[in-house]
Amino acid sequence: MKIIAFCGSPRKNGNTELLLKEVIKGIEDSGMSVEIFYLNLMSIRPCQDCGGCNETGECIISDDMGQIYESVRAADRIVLASPIFFFGLSAQAKTMIDRCQSFWCEKYLLKRPIQAGKAGRKGLLLLVGGMKKEIGVQCAEASGVAFFRTISVPEHETLSFLGIDAKGEILHHPTALKEAYEAGRKLVETRVKS
Repeated sequence: MKIIAFCGSPRKNGNTELLLKEVIKGIEDSGMSVEIFYLNLMSIRPCQDCGGCNETGECIISDDMGQIYESVRAADRIVLASPIFFFGLSAQAKTMIDRCQSFWCEKYLLKRPIQAGKAGRKGLLLLVGGMKKEIGVQCAEASGVAFFRTISVPEHETLSFLGIDAKGEILHHPTALKEAYEAGRKLVETRVKS
């Protein structure tokens, strides 16, 4: 099973990354490995809405998205972790998602969606925000849902924590780390259909 994870936080060892590390620990304790993309460290230009992918489903911009495209195609499980900034995903996460317009063209214009392997395709969305209002999660999750739908991930779980702002504050949450760990284990469970 191929598993990839996107860390959309610009803050090293911040709340988002700490949660993601617990998810990854849960996955690794299940005997699997994870390919991690730290989006803030990658060179990814924003989508230019140039139409270059309309007829081929391939982006014409050459940068670090190339390795992401390959990994997304091959993945059985995809984790997207992002802080919530101004009710939305981080710029790093949103830039990567916007560049998935080529997958949108491939799926909806060219009628060639990414095919699932034997393990199917599932996702996990991790969101952490300082505000306490649920609308922040709802807005950020809407982008996450559109991302998963576009890359042919038909089911996902969302794990969100609000009122978490200061660096490392998630470590003091009574259940967050355990929930993240269990979400990682659950993500890679495979059930035999009868």
